[in-house]
Amino acid sequence: MLRRLGLCLILALAAALPARADEVTSFTLDNGMEVVVIEDHRAPVAVHMVWYRVGAADEPAGHSGIAHFLEHLMFKGTEAFPAGRFSELVEANGGSDNAFTSWDYTAYFQRVAADRLDLMMEMEADRMTGLRLSEEDVSTERGVILEERNQRTENSAGALFGEERRAAQYMNHPYGVPIIGWKHEIELLSRENALGFYRTFYAPNNAILVVAGDVDPDEVRALAEKHYGPIPANPDLAPRARPQEPPQRAERRLAFADPRVAQPYVMRTYLAPERDPGDQREAAALSYLAELLGGEGATSFLGTKLTFESQTALFTSAFYDGLSLDDTTFGLVVAPAEGVSLQQAEDALDAALAEFMAQGVDEELFASLKMQRRAADIYARDNIQGLAQRYGEALAVGMSIEDVQGWPEILQQVTPEDVMAAARRLFDRDRAVTGWLMREAPQEITQ
Repeated sequence: MLRRLGLCLILALAAALPARADEVTSFTLDNGMEVVVIEDHRAPVAVHMVWYRVGAADEPAGHSGIAHFLEHLMFKGTEAFPAGRFSELVEANGGSDNAFTSWDYTAYFQRVAADRLDLMMEMEADRMTGLRLSEEDVSTERGVILEERNQRTENSAGALFGEERRAAQYMNHPYGVPIIGWKHEIELLSRENALGFYRTFYAPNNAILVVAGDVDPDEVRALAEKHYGPIPANPDLAPRARPQEPPQRAERRLAFADPRVAQPYVMRTYLAPERDPGDQREAAALSYLAELLGGEGATSFLGTKLTFESQTALFTSAFYDGLSLDDTTFGLVVAPAEGVSLQQAEDALDAALAEFMAQGVDEELFASLKMQRRAADIYARDNIQGLAQRYGEALAVGMSIEDVQGWPEILQQVTPEDVMAAARRLFDRDRAVTGWLMREAPQEITQ
């Protein structure tokens, strides 16, 4: 009854909200830089983002962490805007700025008043070619990144476990290498490494400019041609090619023990397909599968079976993110309740998955999830930075504007039969890594 009432409320909400399409204009500069303009004139603000089609999975062998290292070094300054001046100017103009690195891209952004867009483009275009690095800059920032790795990875049992799991999941693909890099390779990163990576990949024909907010497409084009247009393309930029995974023929298992672990858990990840340009149906079905199995604890299948009915688990989860250039992962997590061993938790997970595969999708819950997705998509259009990120991230991994705009409708077209078919293709233990995170290593691990 409560679920039915909730569904009715979501239906009413979604029906009441305007289902407008994103007002998007796109064009390409003569030097190959792709530009996307997303109009939203409700507030006099703008988000300016530059996405480079290079990330941790594109690094030369032996130089792990160089993409993230360069992201840090990009704030060291140019001749026109010396160290620290970039962010100072953004702040002085009432804005904020930052950057981030993934396996597939590196992005830089500023959020400012719309009338400051000219200055943001001037500064970002300047550091696309004008970066100045001293040996001291490199040495100092290398120390910062090593300390970041110490704090976020070496001092976190969960993070170390995650690195081991990814390294086991990807036998050949560089997604198995951490974004921050392996410590022994970070220690050897040099000024020449950074500048070589910069000169190769930080070029307009390897970049996407996304501008969202209170902007006019013609004015953005004029500013982009003024600031980015004169920058020459890199004619030697090679096609984006990476080592790919061979057939995976055996399940991998790992047990990671660390006395700092507060809550032991079982995690299993399966190699899974990503969202492909022009063909996103499989990824859409897997998105729903993750919600059905491990979304809301009170309604998801694993939550109902393991947390509430059998009280085997303190919590359960499932996750999937299809926005990647190559095959991604689909994950399941079970944290056992007091007195339940990791083996018992894993056995309960397997039994619950078998039951789900036998029973199929709860159609009432599925309909509710669809409406939640629709409402979430409408609300997301109120966040201009989120919109800019949605387009930039998708384009950086090879999607098109049409793919981004078509995604919500593809999600609405998914059927319970699509979800179950995707689940049957996904749940192959030969393509899975099952890991136990625990405080103390057991005498013997079965299975």
